[in-house]
Amino acid sequence: MTAAGTTGLGVRAPREAAGRAYDLVVVGGGVQGVMLTLEAARRGLRPVLLERGDFGGATSANSLRIVHGGFRYLQSLDLPRVRESVGERRWFLRHFPDLVQPLRCLMPLYGEGLRRPRVLRAALALNDALSRGRNRNLRADRAIPAGEVLDAGQVIEEFPLVDRTRLAGGAVWYDAVMRDPQRLLVEALRWAHSFGAVALNYVEAGRLVVRDGRVAALQVVDRETGERLEFRAPVVVNCAGPWSREVARRLDRDLPALFQPSLAFNVLLDRAPLSASALAVAPREPGARTYFMHPWRGRVLAGTFHAPWSGGVRDAAPTPAQLAAFLADLNAAVPDWGLRERDVVRVYAGLLPAATPGTDRLAARETIHDHARHGGPRGLYSVSGVKFTTARLVAEKTLRAIRPGLSRDPDVLAGTERPVAALPPDYGRFAELWRADPDAAAALIARLVREEAVVRMEDLVERRTGWALDPAAPPDLPARLEALLATAARRRAAHDLAGRAS
Repeated sequence: MTAAGTTGLGVRAPREAAGRAYDLVVVGGGVQGVMLTLEAARRGLRPVLLERGDFGGATSANSLRIVHGGFRYLQSLDLPRVRESVGERRWFLRHFPDLVQPLRCLMPLYGEGLRRPRVLRAALALNDALSRGRNRNLRADRAIPAGEVLDAGQVIEEFPLVDRTRLAGGAVWYDAVMRDPQRLLVEALRWAHSFGAVALNYVEAGRLVVRDGRVAALQVVDRETGERLEFRAPVVVNCAGPWSREVARRLDRDLPALFQPSLAFNVLLDRAPLSASALAVAPREPGARTYFMHPWRGRVLAGTFHAPWSGGVRDAAPTPAQLAAFLADLNAAVPDWGLRERDVVRVYAGLLPAATPGTDRLAARETIHDHARHGGPRGLYSVSGVKFTTARLVAEKTLRAIRPGLSRDPDVLAGTERPVAALPPDYGRFAELWRADPDAAAALIARLVREEAVVRMEDLVERRTGWALDPAAPPDLPARLEALLATAARRRAAHDLAGRAS
């Protein structure tokens, strides 16, 4: 299998893309839709992904950035989820080593309940046994070490602000952390594009075209131009995340079991990291939730706070009381930290599928709904995943449901390696690049606009680069970016005009 095209996403051209035929249309550009597009393309299919906003712009962008290996599932002895998580963590470390790296996690132990050194020592041993192949085909610097139990002195040395009252030690295990989930998704789309996949942002799914009970095409609207287009394919897969029920209703019927929303949010804090490791902490009270805090961009990213949700999809955000409760929990877990609301740099909020309506208890398994089995058209599927880590595996399961013969792992085929990353490893240090070589910085911006379907300012600074969080960005950056985007818009308009004339 060899690459069918360039590695960039190219100039956004919905009208031109609608003139082709595809094997499947994927609706939704979050992690579920992106991974389905990638896995389909790696298996020789020709997918087109359609996203009503920008790629990775909703729940996928608001994660805690941790690629979990399933250690927490040992508490409920859900061994299948442990094995799945270990395998998928390895997949990310193998294919995105520039964007995903091991993360050392430390949990203080107080000799209470399950958080006792003896219990955690046994759990870590079981975790290591269940993940024996966790480092197969990984670079040495991306290998996941075995866990261990520390004594109280070692925990204090590593985490000086730890609550020392009855501190009995600490458990150490390793997961992985993403540098930027949005950048990872764009790199995955570039990879899919190298096999011939097409990905279009700002295109909204409309009506399904059905002939003789079978999907024939999907009608859409280009949200930038208002033009109505049609994409031909025998399969349409709804991967619209929190909007999946809305899309299912538009294409066939409402599916209440597909997605019952619950609120999840994480918080970026303008505080120096408390430790070089990620910390798993909880208030010292029965039934308290455990939170993770890890170093990210020189600050602390903390989460996740879960709550029931009954509002609209586009309104997902914590109330002031919920944010205050979250900060209070963190202060109770680390009594000498003294967090204040002014320390909050950004709140990352999104909706996740709940197991039961009106609760914050999360669904444990994905949903893959074949509409034809329930009176709908053949070739229409709706998919709802449960977490970033296993999205690729859900994509694989979905493809098996659509085409059972596509179960072979593309990793064993020649020529399926991911192309070289589009950005240098230090792309987040944009201010330094700008000061050192403004022309090189401008050229980099122009290339991203040209190659990665950048339409709006936030596409570039939020989802292609993360530069919006760079406090050292030059003051004239917004003006320069606006000029570059205006030039790109004129080129797109000329391209669209030429396409309509032909």
